[in-house]
Amino acid sequence: MPEQSVDHAKELVSEEMKAIDASIENYLMTLRVEGGLATNTLQAYRRDLDKLRGYLCLDGAELLIDRLASDLTGFLTHLRANNLSASSVARCLAAVRGFLRYVSAERGQPVLLSRLPVSPKQGIKLPKILGEVEVTRLLDLEVGASPEELRDSAMVELMYATGLRVSELVGLELSAFNGEVGFVVTTGKRDKQRIVPMGEISRLKVDAYIQQARPQLLKHRQSSSVFVTRRGHPLTRQGFWKLLRARAMRAGISKPISPHMLRHSFATHLLDHGADLRAVQMMLGHANITTTQIYTHVERTRLKQVHEERFPRKKRRGDGKPGSSIVG
Repeated sequence: MPEQSVDHAKELVSEEMKAIDASIENYLMTLRVEGGLATNTLQAYRRDLDKLRGYLCLDGAELLIDRLASDLTGFLTHLRANNLSASSVARCLAAVRGFLRYVSAERGQPVLLSRLPVSPKQGIKLPKILGEVEVTRLLDLEVGASPEELRDSAMVELMYATGLRVSELVGLELSAFNGEVGFVVTTGKRDKQRIVPMGEISRLKVDAYIQQARPQLLKHRQSSSVFVTRRGHPLTRQGFWKLLRARAMRAGISKPISPHMLRHSFATHLLDHGADLRAVQMMLGHANITTTQIYTHVERTRLKQVHEERFPRKKRRGDGKPGSSIVG
């Protein structure tokens, strides 16, 4: 190929890549403004679309939208070659599908979505939870005299009592609390508000923190945030994760712990004690009840484990015949 033709081809690819970059930014802006997606969700979309962009640069092919739609099988192979989990691949493909729909609508071109690869099947991944004994040890941990201790204890208690996401917890404002009624108002994904009961113990701990510890941390500074640092700034998600891990270690909990484990534990323990699935869905802020139903899998798995461990009539080892472990 003549050098001039090669340079012209490179220029076309460069221009197309600039157009795709601009489309990605416009698409993310649309998701934020019209879709009301949270910052964390938008960042996940950006990472997934960056994977697509990296693949296109690597491929070096013509980056026309109609070819891109029909060439995602190669992109799927690329993702699998990078040892991504099935859930990561499925999420990435979902992000790319949405992007292709957006670009096609902008360009007035139909995308043959039937030609896109099917997302890989995913097994049911059960959420990790804390047992009720572990939660009790964590929540009943001795509280020190510092204002941070009162704050940390109140935050952990509130997260377990309400099942808030960590972003919702650290983003709470004073106006979100109704101490008299015992409810907290939180804004979740897609800017949807919900009202969640907080329980008496949680209410008392949060009220004690607000009345006693919070003024010591602010030192006459003003802030609308509930949970603040000594600098008067809202506590971050990373800050809460660190304090939760430290308190778990003090409580003798050896397993790795995360804020979302408290949310999972909240939902699972409610269902264990007979709560209605629809009520749990409303408290968690799930748009679809199928998302909440994962906790029923947790409940059934735990019941099966208890049955296998505790039921006295078991298969005898070695003889392959049913028998009883009961000693008469």
